[in-house]
Amino acid sequence: MKKKNIYLGLAFIAILSFFTVLFIQLNMDANSKEGKGKDFDANTDNHEKIEKMLEKMTLEEKIGQLMMVGFKGTEKNSEITELIEQKHIGGVIYFDRNMKSPEQVAKLSNSLQQTADQSLHPLPLMVAVDQEGGDTIRMRERVSPLPAQKDLGKNASVEDMYKVAKLNGKELGSMGININFAPVLDLSKTDERSFGKDPEKVYQYGKKAIQGLNDASITGALKHFPGNGRSEIDPHVETSSVETNQLDLENSDIYPFKQIISEMDNQKFFVMVTHIKYPAYDKEKPASLSKVIIEDLLRGKLKYEGLVVTDDLEMGAVNKYFSYEEMGKQAILAGADLLLVCHEYSHELEVYNGLLEAVKAGEVPIDRINESVKRVLTYKFYTMKQTKADPDQAEKVVKSPESIKYIESLNLDK
Repeated sequence: MKKKNIYLGLAFIAILSFFTVLFIQLNMDANSKEGKGKDFDANTDNHEKIEKMLEKMTLEEKIGQLMMVGFKGTEKNSEITELIEQKHIGGVIYFDRNMKSPEQVAKLSNSLQQTADQSLHPLPLMVAVDQEGGDTIRMRERVSPLPAQKDLGKNASVEDMYKVAKLNGKELGSMGININFAPVLDLSKTDERSFGKDPEKVYQYGKKAIQGLNDASITGALKHFPGNGRSEIDPHVETSSVETNQLDLENSDIYPFKQIISEMDNQKFFVMVTHIKYPAYDKEKPASLSKVIIEDLLRGKLKYEGLVVTDDLEMGAVNKYFSYEEMGKQAILAGADLLLVCHEYSHELEVYNGLLEAVKAGEVPIDRINESVKRVLTYKFYTMKQTKADPDQAEKVVKSPESIKYIESLNLDK
């Protein structure tokens, strides 16, 4: 009987040990799977999290994070899949070609985010659009009839500006879009994309536009630094120069940028740099490729600490004069953090490969790359909270009867 009790006791201990080991192993596996997507551990200091992620990333991953690209189609295609999976692209930009309904856009955003989440070091995608209002509205028939900035500046209050921006932001957010390349801060009496000619007014309305977008969890972008309202040549087509002195520019065109940068959290908006030339600062290079304008003026004098994005590198103002390989390299050397290439897959590859080879050849210091990657990681970690969209909810939020009624109540056609 005594022996039997001993055997039973030993058997019980063996079974208990087996289940204890099994439990520990399952926990370790679960933590391992969980840890794959948690390069930012909750117990680690924020700065340390970013440094740890940076150490883990390959050069190819770093280069990819510094690019935002466009693609064709309303569903994820092989080209954008390859760019996300193999080139680790940091963001995408939507155009009409990608958008046919709120539900479809939300599903597309989710599909792209899911692809990004499957990488070794998962980082959410920046998903952007140009939803300025007026003539510049994507998927026009399916979203609220957003007024042009010119009409808002002329006939609406700053509080109305805030409400329109927040309404716009809610619609974009419901579709999985987290960045709106707006507002335009260019000074102009005639351009419908401009709030007007008065620098103080443009600053006040621009600030409210950013606040409204932010309160809908959308990041805005001040454009087109340092202000291209004086140019009558479209940079999509050709280059041009703004011929005036620094004092004049800083008291007028640059004033709205300067005020918003000094007053608001720089993580809540990007600054988009134009391709126009400003000989008062740099006689040779367009602003988007100028270290004097990005590093010395924007970063140095204005103390901007957020992300600097180029205007589309496929515009005639630059692609007629520089190769895509050279543009990417020059923009990064000038201090840009995000290279925008909106249309052709072949051009996107040229920019990516050109920058990669420039780093390997020592033409672009790795410290310059790391500096911009840190800014991208900081933005993604601090600012991007929600990346999953609800397609059913998007259909309810976008172009709701309440939104249409509010915009009509502004009576901006008077």
